[in-house]
Amino acid sequence: MPTQAKAAVIDEITERFQQSSAAVLTEYRGLTVAQLTQLRRSLGEGSSYAVVKNTLTKRAADAVGFSDLGPLLNGPTAIAFIEGDPVTAAKAIRDFAKAHPMLVVKGGVVEGRTVDAAEVTRLADVETREVLLAKLAGAMKGNLTKAAGLFQAPLSQMARLAEALKEKKPAEATEAPAAEAPAADTTADDATGDVPAADTTDTDTAAADAASDD
Repeated sequence: MPTQAKAAVIDEITERFQQSSAAVLTEYRGLTVAQLTQLRRSLGEGSSYAVVKNTLTKRAADAVGFSDLGPLLNGPTAIAFIEGDPVTAAKAIRDFAKAHPMLVVKGGVVEGRTVDAAEVTRLADVETREVLLAKLAGAMKGNLTKAAGLFQAPLSQMARLAEALKEKKPAEATEAPAAEAPAADTTADDATGDVPAADTTDTDTAAADAASDD
């Protein structure tokens, strides 16, 4: 490959390292073109899976501070450059490797840090960002609901107290005159003597009725 062409490839790989949220180095020996295409599509939009030359990739890795990748760059190598969620891509690579054991994960770079194959596998076991955000939203919603209940409880208690006081006042107003009425009637009877007169009339009427029946 002419020197100019090599420089262009190094620049391209360097740029991909810089722009990607993760890069996973794999050995693809024995996989078909169709299978590699399937893996590339499973990585998500914006990601790529490309066969690279080890010597040129090593120079690109050195240029961006990923010299630790040097020992991994041997044998047939292809790199998955991830521009989306690294967890989602790691899951896709793990699942593909389970179905196609010939794909071997060597290691890579995640969020600017070099990792080995075991760390890539552990990354695949982490919950995706969408799931974590959904759980966080659920937890926040639950806490807000509890807080709203705490704020609402005193208000509802005050409302019930106010309603009880409103009901108590008419009841007291009704009971007060009823208690005073007998005293007023007793005083009137003692002053005028109307009650004994009424009782005498009723007795005389009863006696007259009895005489007429005889």
